[in-house]
Amino acid sequence: MTDNKYQAIETKLVHAGEPRIDGAVRLPIFQSAMYEIDPDDARGSRYIRYFNTPNQVALADKLAALEGGEAAVVTGSGMAAISATLLTLLRAGDHLLSLDSLYGGSHELITGLLPSLDISHTMFDGNQPETWPQLLRPNTKAVYVETITNPLLRVPDHEAVIAFCRQHGLIAVIDNTFASPINFRPPEFGYDLSLHSMTKYLNGHSDVVAGAVIGQAEPVEKIRRTLLSLGGALDPHAAFLVNRGVNTLALRVRQHNESSLKVAKFLEGHPKIARVSHPGLKSHPDHARATQLLDGLSGMIAFEIDGGADAAEEFFSRLKIPLIAPSLGGPETVVTRPTTTSHAGLAPEEREALGITDGLIRCSIGLEDADELIADFDQALSA
Repeated sequence: MTDNKYQAIETKLVHAGEPRIDGAVRLPIFQSAMYEIDPDDARGSRYIRYFNTPNQVALADKLAALEGGEAAVVTGSGMAAISATLLTLLRAGDHLLSLDSLYGGSHELITGLLPSLDISHTMFDGNQPETWPQLLRPNTKAVYVETITNPLLRVPDHEAVIAFCRQHGLIAVIDNTFASPINFRPPEFGYDLSLHSMTKYLNGHSDVVAGAVIGQAEPVEKIRRTLLSLGGALDPHAAFLVNRGVNTLALRVRQHNESSLKVAKFLEGHPKIARVSHPGLKSHPDHARATQLLDGLSGMIAFEIDGGADAAEEFFSRLKIPLIAPSLGGPETVVTRPTTTSHAGLAPEEREALGITDGLIRCSIGLEDADELIADFDQALSA
């Protein structure tokens, strides 16, 4: 349950959920799959797959406190969190309203697996709330969105999403990975469930795969029970690493925010760049909304170089600092083409309809010096 002892998020990052066992400043790694059953312990059997061992519980309690949720459960990956959530909320015959621009894995789950279970879906434009009522069906149960979309960095009308869900009795679910609790806290805003790939900003060190569900206690407990059947538990060592990474989340994310905007402004002014997307740029279509709703505008940039995919690959070959890799949110700057990584599973016509071109570059700005990154980008573009 939420730890309300601390007020500032920076303090919660360090102290919330920490049991301080035997005076230890850091929670040790409880590398045990199971625990002896104590008939007097109300927690019942403790077992890693039940999501109730010390490292799992401490991390979950911290996450709930960070976003203002009632409870949380930590999982073995972000997709474990997403799939368990949707399979808990939806049954055969149900209908989901889903944002039209999503992470590729989420898109494949919603358009591939769910229909095979007789769960239908309709994609919607997050910036046209006037069109949403006509998409409703009598069997619509939930709405699924992302805080900042992957990879195009659009910011849906979150106020309209919450109002729409409340008006029609729908469960509001959001993937908050790109924002992190530093930039946005969905449960405080009105979302029922907030999902994370903790592989990214929450862990922040590119060495763990993990996920989380944060929100109201009742649906979180139902999702935990679904996970008992699906698996996807987070092991103690991984939970320990994420808990350690979370301590510095505020410092890291604020530098990601600052550096990415600085790089985005440089790219926007470069003659070889065809387009740049970053919510902090005044040219971004959702700039006003993003600056109003979010405390920070992410460490992500999407951009295209004149010349398409060939130019992007040439640019990659000349970079000296960024790595070419599929994930994001770590200390190192990472570039990738979504058509070959995160959204490779989508059909070409689906990607084209969403604006995900072969030449689109998704860049996760790391913790390097921003001016040095800009110099590297400049030499790679100039060459």
